[in-house]
Amino acid sequence: MPLLLLWPASLVLMWFVAQNIANKPFDRALEYKVQTLARLVVVHNNSVIFHMNSDTRELLRDDVDQVYFQVLGIHGELLDGEKDLPVPTLPTVVRKLSDVEVIYKDAEIRGLPIRMAYVWVHTSVPDAQDILVQVAETRENRSILATDIIKGIMLPQFIILPMAVLLVWFALYRGTRPLKLLENRIISRKPDDLSPLDEAIVPLEVAPLVSSVNGLLMRLKLAMVTQKRFLTDAAHQLKTPLAGLRMQAELALRQSQSTEDLKQSLQQIGRSSIRATHTVNQLLALARAEGEGQVMPEQVCNLSDLVKDVIQDALPKAIEKHIDLGFESTNIPGQFVKNKSVRANPTLIKELIRNLIDNALNYTPSTAEQPGVVTARVFTDDQTCILQVEDSGIGIPDAEKQLVMQPFYRALGTNTDGSGLGLAIVHEIVKKHGAVLTIEDANPGHIPAGAKFTIRFFLNPRDRLDNQ
Repeated sequence: MPLLLLWPASLVLMWFVAQNIANKPFDRALEYKVQTLARLVVVHNNSVIFHMNSDTRELLRDDVDQVYFQVLGIHGELLDGEKDLPVPTLPTVVRKLSDVEVIYKDAEIRGLPIRMAYVWVHTSVPDAQDILVQVAETRENRSILATDIIKGIMLPQFIILPMAVLLVWFALYRGTRPLKLLENRIISRKPDDLSPLDEAIVPLEVAPLVSSVNGLLMRLKLAMVTQKRFLTDAAHQLKTPLAGLRMQAELALRQSQSTEDLKQSLQQIGRSSIRATHTVNQLLALARAEGEGQVMPEQVCNLSDLVKDVIQDALPKAIEKHIDLGFESTNIPGQFVKNKSVRANPTLIKELIRNLIDNALNYTPSTAEQPGVVTARVFTDDQTCILQVEDSGIGIPDAEKQLVMQPFYRALGTNTDGSGLGLAIVHEIVKKHGAVLTIEDANPGHIPAGAKFTIRFFLNPRDRLDNQ
């Protein structure tokens, strides 16, 4: 359709081009005629003589166009020719006798459009104006020639253009046919069918597209599998505290219960609700950390300040459990450093620190006589800013150090309440920031061995991208 719209515009453009081409030979003929007449002008004894012979008159004849000429003397008088021809303005520059310049002009005579060519012939007569010699002709021959040029150009186009349109349509039909077949195959699939498309039966032209679609289907399938597993695990984790809430509520409704039994039931309801709320909050945090394709707002934030804020919030729990919760900020050589800034999302980083410290507090046995120790550290080297959380707890067996990063996984042999989501949240946030997480024993060879979580945040953006 755009090509068809350009065709009329091309016709108009070609008409102007044809007119310009047609004017050139006729202008050269006009120039020859006016120069021939100019050579017939003779100045003798301060008077002008102009005489045309039969050959010159024959030169001015034309079978199609009407030809006019005019010769004006040194006083503007008509020496010969057509008196109605428009007279051009007198030249302001005095020329030599040999300096003859032909000038062209479009005009009208008796309502007919004409093309004029004229010259000013300078004389040596004192106080006399230049002699004007001009020849004009109508434009019939020019129009006929321009029309012939247009016909010569357009007639082949009437044949070529439909063929070009047909070839383009055929090419588009052949080119889009594989896409149409691919579209029909995708539409005919069941909503839950995410199996890859067979690349062997598709044309070579659409093979890269099919490969990209298969990649998208695989990612979508993986996301759906992950979502189903997540929902199943979440339902299982929420089932226990909700069942406890229901049982305790039924016990509290019994009329035979004493005041003390009712108080215990309400306390249990409170603990179960806190556990359910904590689980829900962690599920939301994990979903936020796992969210792909979303732009994560980042800013320059001081890691030490974030750790201090989280420790301040965790102090009541640490005091209740008789745990010595501390914070250290040093370089590798041991100097104190105030500015330990990384480019990250402060909300997610605080969630990471909160889960690490909460995990350490939960899995660190402590009494008033033998208090446990949990220490958070922040230090830097040349390329990284390092966050470290160390505890004196039971530790993590080597075989389970990678498993604890999975959602809802809990180390064997532990009776601590928890959802198994804390370290999974930490793992996802670490990945999202291109950092590196390592788990090792805090006191190798000792019992209990404790656990030490080390996270390295890269200061160089290129190193961070390479690690993602």
